[in-house]
Amino acid sequence: MAKSMTTKVANLSPSKQIDARIKDLGDWRGDVLARVRALIHQAEPKVEETWMWRGVPVWERDGIICTGESYKSYIKLTFAKGAALDDPAGLFNASLDGNARRAINIHEGDKVNEKAFKTLIRAGAALNASRPAKKSSKKS
Repeated sequence: MAKSMTTKVANLSPSKQIDARIKDLGDWRGDVLARVRALIHQAEPKVEETWMWRGVPVWERDGIICTGESYKSYIKLTFAKGAALDDPAGLFNASLDGNARRAINIHEGDKVNEKAFKTLIRAGAALNASRPAKKSSKKS
């Protein structure tokens, strides 16, 4: 993200920051990010949007479900606990060797299996809800 945009969106809500990212991309990547964002909200209406790590959209419900990173030639959706999720449709095509994460790289022209994607979102949220939240190590 351009430095000027980072400064402009710093004081916005996470949802507005994601809106700005989509607009700033201004090409097929913005369209893809907007579409998967809509699918995430359809699958898990109580999902929370956050903005972390210097400009990465994050969707959470009882913990991180997935992130949406934008690169020059693809959008990467990284599922924090993807290795623990069933993926019968074979959507995961990146970060396959990790112990926890799995990712979906979407390139220009790729079609997303919307039904299978929403199933993964729901499964990620359910997995988060089934595990006790870790207590913060921060002291008040």
